Amino acid sequence: MSLYRNSAWFLKGVTEFTRGAFLSASKRFVEKDLEVSVAGRSFMITGANSGIGKATAMAIAKKGGTIHMVCRNKDKAEEARADIVKETGNKEIYVHILDLSETRKVWEFAESFKKKYKALNVLINNAGCIMSQRDVNAEGLEKSFASNVLGGYILIKGLIPLLEKSADPRVITVSSGGMLVQKLRTGNLQSERGRYDGTMVYAQNKRQQVVMTEQFAKGHANIHFSVMHPGWVDTPVANAMPDFHRSMKESLRTPEQGADTVVWLAISEATATRPSGRFFQDRKIVSTHLPLAWTHSSPLEEQKFMSLLEELAKTFQPH
Repeated sequence: MSLYRNSAWFLKGVTEFTRGAFLSASKRFVEKDLEVSVAGRSFMITGANSGIGKATAMAIAKKGGTIHMVCRNKDKAEEARADIVKETGNKEIYVHILDLSETRKVWEFAESFKKKYKALNVLINNAGCIMSQRDVNAEGLEKSFASNVLGGYILIKGLIPLLEKSADPRVITVSSGGMLVQKLRTGNLQSERGRYDGTMVYAQNKRQQVVMTEQFAKGHANIHFSVMHPGWVDTPVANAMPDFHRSMKESLRTPEQGADTVVWLAISEATATRPSGRFFQDRKIVSTHLPLAWTHSSPLEEQKFMSLLEELAKTFQPH
């Protein structure tokens, strides 16, 4: 079933995920939450050259933060960096070239970053992709899973030692409301069985990100973990679903509106007062399941998922 043909999810989306819903929610936002300087704090943002990632980088750069843009395309990254420097006057913007679907390279990047930099206060896992057909990376892993899940897992795992010795460390993952129609599935991580539906694989990856965040929060109490839904935003990911994009175009949020909760989670003092490991939408904690949903998984299944990730990650860890 096509993602946006799930009626309960679509109804929730129309009332909560649109531009109008953001404007309505923003009436309760506390303005002073974002009236902070983050000079001296460093932020790593994956997929920072467009969409929500670029809007997040721009907003944090305006507050004085040091930005590490992790991007796949060098030309696009340098162009985005130039835009950010020009608009904010902040020159502490660094570009790192990495394709998160290249599993070994993610490990290598995390290791070299730890050696080069003394601190990382906030990691924002924003990069994401939807594949139109099943494809595998150099290691033989399905690319959507490798980019959206395993790459983020390795980045978190590899950078935890650096985050733990930095002040007020936070990890934020940009998920999607699409995960609300998916139950965690551990038996087909590589999408090898059945017909490949890129949108549903993406939604499953987004559910996996939620479970991953909850589990990391349990194991690392001194880091604040969060995962969020930006709403329906006009980004390259939305463009990868042409029917959806066409029908909802007038109601989609801007990248800045989509980035608002990411920025709030990354820089506000209010974030530190919220429990770790939770799912946020429009600056508040929301449920990770639709009412009466069948999408709940057992603690055993969730532990199994984390063990599978750990096993896969270790397979490709350079020695």
